Amino acid sequence: MTFGCAGTTVEFDETTARMTIDRNGHRWRNATGTEPVLHTTEASSAIPFSQAEQVVAERRTTGVGESVSVRYSGLGGTDYAFETHVWIESTTGDVIAEWIPLQDMALNVTRVAWPAPFAFDEPRDDWATLITHGQGTMIPNDWPIPTSDIPFDGRFWTEGGYMPFYAQIRNLGCSDAAGYVAICETPANAGYYIDHPAHGPHTHIGTWFEPSLGRMGYRRVIRYRLLDGNRATITDAAKTYREWAGEHGLLRMLAEKAVRNPSIRRLLGCMWMHVGAKTHVQPDSSMYDPEHPERNDALVTFEQRADQLRALHGAGVDRLYMHLDGWGQPGYDNQHPDYLPACAEAGGWEGLRALVDTAHECGYLFGLHDQYRDYHCNAATHDERNAVMLPDGSVPEHARWAGGRQRYLCGGLAPDYVKRNYRGLAAHGIDLDGTYLDVFTCNEGDECANPEHRMSRTDCYRERARCFRWLLERGILTSSEEVSDWAMPVLVFCHYAPYDFQLAAPDAPRAGVPVPLQNLVYHDCVVEPWMMDRVEGGDDYMLYALLNGGAPYLIRDAAYAGIDGDVGDAGVGGTLEDDIARCRVVADLHRRVGMLEMIGFDFVDGDVSRQRTVFADGTSVSVNLREGTYRIDLAE
Repeated sequence: MTFGCAGTTVEFDETTARMTIDRNGHRWRNATGTEPVLHTTEASSAIPFSQAEQVVAERRTTGVGESVSVRYSGLGGTDYAFETHVWIESTTGDVIAEWIPLQDMALNVTRVAWPAPFAFDEPRDDWATLITHGQGTMIPNDWPIPTSDIPFDGRFWTEGGYMPFYAQIRNLGCSDAAGYVAICETPANAGYYIDHPAHGPHTHIGTWFEPSLGRMGYRRVIRYRLLDGNRATITDAAKTYREWAGEHGLLRMLAEKAVRNPSIRRLLGCMWMHVGAKTHVQPDSSMYDPEHPERNDALVTFEQRADQLRALHGAGVDRLYMHLDGWGQPGYDNQHPDYLPACAEAGGWEGLRALVDTAHECGYLFGLHDQYRDYHCNAATHDERNAVMLPDGSVPEHARWAGGRQRYLCGGLAPDYVKRNYRGLAAHGIDLDGTYLDVFTCNEGDECANPEHRMSRTDCYRERARCFRWLLERGILTSSEEVSDWAMPVLVFCHYAPYDFQLAAPDAPRAGVPVPLQNLVYHDCVVEPWMMDRVEGGDDYMLYALLNGGAPYLIRDAAYAGIDGDVGDAGVGGTLEDDIARCRVVADLHRRVGMLEMIGFDFVDGDVSRQRTVFADGTSVSVNLREGTYRIDLAE
């Protein structure tokens, strides 16, 4: 079946649900050997749409476009039925692909892979796939490293997919370039899958959808926007999504946020300091070291941290944000959400107040680490009835982190615990500038089937946003581990938003070329601190901080050795004076561009190791990653 509208033509095979899109002489056809499928618990292999016993197709013309609707029924020997609706929007020429459940109780569907990936089968370095894993990655079609093990299985709104889009561009950098941007408009229970073998010759990428609370339940939507010519660039792919994000209320600039919370402007030009007070590893934690029990505990007092702040101030650091881990009595990553009182061994409430006062006397900002997802079984008020329950009645748990055995707090209850704890902090005179709610913008939203507090993944994101919003209303600037665009309206800064390789071992093979997709969309919406490590024989991470117009980490003591981007012995050590000087270059740039849109990105002379960004005031930053050099051209 063939239909067209607004310069776009679609050919749709109603039996296989495969399609071809034509626009401006460029064709995108589903890859040979791929087709949409259902994954179920009943079938040992995926069930293609083409195995439906009945297929009924209908052409439609509506007030907003042209379409084909197809009903598929009788799959897997049952009466399972769903509908696909593929249509062309008359005002844009965009193609929208919808999957709609009709009779979804007959099979236990675990995943729907729809639509099928497009053919992208030339082993060329100017054929590129863009994914939002971390800050952003470009995978040339001939890239020598196979793509695998995307965190969270490529789930959108996690480290594996900060933003719910991906793109592919043919002939990148040429006048005859062509591409598409695939935007998942229903991302809460969705992600992407990708197949890129070593050296190509292909990269196939598609979208998956999963049930919510055991059922597919609602309509799932993917939008394809076609790009060509000088509009088919990395910048334009990101700006296509930025436009969509703005239309859907996600694009909330820092300047807007600063109207209600003026202290946001004090973050511009800050250096970041991430340190801890008390560490305690529980015996039932997988991190516990029984051979060296002394390694399971550590303490730096609040007074020692205050001395450190005074020393930095004396060394010439004029702007700084201090993030403190392990300030509660249980120690870092222990007994959440029952974390109060302040750690007695570190100095108690009086010591913590004195530390905050010292920070403010130095002109610095002060914030705490906190946690409202990990629900530790040894917390004073732990109650299994408040933990996340899966649809089968099980309650997931593990003991990976320092606090040992834990479950997950139902997100619907998190705002109540946030209010309790921060009212407690205020009652003890702790005057916070900011706080950090761990993992909220890095890990997936949870679902809970407990009828007392039943919660979908969409509900969970809404409740996490409530936590941030409550804090902002009290003048406490909000942050979390990484960035997800569901949180952009209520997030001020983050722990980091690094490229994927920066969270791996420095010598690990790289899955592609780092590109700043996140910042091309959201640079003017969130403050992102950047690692400043220099890797022996490798990268200087300062260059990425400059390229992204971010804030610098002056001190970043990883909470856990060897993970979260800790480069360990691979790092090149420097003096404090040298570290401050390097950070001052980054901080000065951030003071200038930290609230500006990143309006452009390109490879200088087509060399992926030479990258350039441009900000809204005309300031540009060029880096040579191979030689370790940079150039900043300030706007007049």
